[in-house]
Amino acid sequence: LGIGFVPQGRCNFPLMTVRENLELGAYTLRGAAAVTAAVEQTLAQFPLLASKLSVLAGNLSGGEQQILETAMVLEAGPRLLLLDEPSLGLSPANQDQIFATIAELRGRGLTILVVEQNAHGALQISDTGIVMELGRIFMAGPAAEVIADPRIKVAYLGGEGTDRR
Repeated sequence: LGIGFVPQGRCNFPLMTVRENLELGAYTLRGAAAVTAAVEQTLAQFPLLASKLSVLAGNLSGGEQQILETAMVLEAGPRLLLLDEPSLGLSPANQDQIFATIAELRGRGLTILVVEQNAHGALQISDTGIVMELGRIFMAGPAAEVIADPRIKVAYLGGEGTDRR
């Protein structure tokens, strides 16, 4: 179907190395050369993983595991990517990296649906924003309009003048 999903929480193989997890992420590709090329492309996109190839996935920090899981799903080449809380548990620098990667993928034409608690980070890279409150849609529209709405600024973005997290 061409749909990739990265759920909230951990969904890697904790007793396998980062390299082995990445190789499994490329399982739909045929041949060792294709798998190796996919892993190398992934390492270029997620340089944090390059220094961790021999580390067991279960020994990575929560944020590093989130990055690994996103990378694994991308190796299958989905046309639609569903991300549930991609920045959860990441350091500010790694949040910036994951949002930059999402923006880059979007720029390449990949359709991405993100559910995210970091409203500012998600809205900065989105075309459309939907804000839910108590299970109902509170506001929906172009991301720039959602970010600019005073109610959203106060309730979700830390008030007037707040520009980050």
